[in-house]
Amino acid sequence: MKRFALLAFFIFAPLFLIGQEKGALISFETDTIDYGEIAKGSDGVRTFTFENIGDAPIEIQNVRSSCGCTVPNKPKAPIPPGEKGEIQVKYDTNRVGIFRKTITVNTNVPTAAIIALKIKGNVLAN
Repeated sequence: MKRFALLAFFIFAPLFLIGQEKGALISFETDTIDYGEIAKGSDGVRTFTFENIGDAPIEIQNVRSSCGCTVPNKPKAPIPPGEKGEIQVKYDTNRVGIFRKTITVNTNVPTAAIIALKIKGNVLAN
């Protein structure tokens, strides 16, 4: 009886696993953008690029920053499997000094429902 149960497991387990979907999966090119040293008033827009490596659409439900000096923009439409998306971040470069900010991304991805992205740099006075 044990042999039969073991044989049945090895025959039917792979069939069960083949039919499973992996769902939405997200992969960011980087989770931190370093502005380096930039001049006061320079372009503060940077882009986080990600790819949907799953088999279901990714929905970016909400994107927020840790302060008002950083304004994030999320994709408006779901990102289909195999496609890339972008989250744009604009830092207020009129604020002189070193900065480190966190952008929190809420998604429909079960394994990455909340993702923390970071920006850092140093705005130099002219």
